[in-house]
Amino acid sequence: MTQSLNEDLQPSPLTRKVQLAGVERGADKSIEINEDERSAIMELLDLVDLGAVEFVYRLREGRGQRVHLTGRLRADVVQTCVVSLEPVPAVIDVPVEAEFWPPEKIAVLHERAEDPAQVGEADWPEPISGDAIDLGPLVYETLATALDPYPKKTGAQFDWTDAKQGAETPKNNPFAALKDLKKS
Repeated sequence: MTQSLNEDLQPSPLTRKVQLAGVERGADKSIEINEDERSAIMELLDLVDLGAVEFVYRLREGRGQRVHLTGRLRADVVQTCVVSLEPVPAVIDVPVEAEFWPPEKIAVLHERAEDPAQVGEADWPEPISGDAIDLGPLVYETLATALDPYPKKTGAQFDWTDAKQGAETPKNNPFAALKDLKKS
């Protein structure tokens, strides 16, 4: 039994359906988030605060009913320092590129990817659903991956000491034989 790639993933807290028929190709568009979405994102990403979030993008048509997106995500975030637990403010400013493909072309790509000889797609394309694409998950996932996984406040240090630092290594330790060899 084969599972879908998205079955185990939780749904994105952000949804922004864009109808492709009404989109002006090549024109800059933007997405901003509301307070409910901001709260959900803060909770999911364990953020202290999430200030301004802006996603500016441009769409262009590609071959075979594909749509190419280029854009930029900017956000003001505050994370918790992993050492001192103090707030750590940061500015996220990252470029974004994505491809949107018809589902049947993604299915062909999926079949080809199951063949070990066919490796190489760097970024998996997002699906076009009918005549629309959902930019919400792209914005959320880009923000999530742009965050510092171990935010540390400038100057914060973790001073750890081992209470047994001066203790003798027990004889039944697997490294005891190596220690004896070193003495020889």
